[in-house]
Amino acid sequence: MFDQIKQMKQALDLQSQLKKEKIEVDKEGVKVVINGLMEIEDIKLNPAHDTAKLEKLLKEAISEANKQLQMRLMQMAPMLKGKMGM
Repeated sequence: MFDQIKQMKQALDLQSQLKKEKIEVDKEGVKVVINGLMEIEDIKLNPAHDTAKLEKLLKEAISEANKQLQMRLMQMAPMLKGKMGM
């Protein structure tokens, strides 16, 4: 039972650590910020662009942020496994 409690605490600690990881991408003034849980934390739009351009840039920024996050998580994987006792 204590092992389960320990694993639960480790999982919560990991979740907290991932939430603190931030990726920020800017595409021509369209900015997206996501955290390590892949939650979008902030979006800023550039009013100088028309709707079609904003949609394109927003899609590109979100895709790029997700790619960067995946790379960062792969780099962190050995450390995270160590913390989880794997």
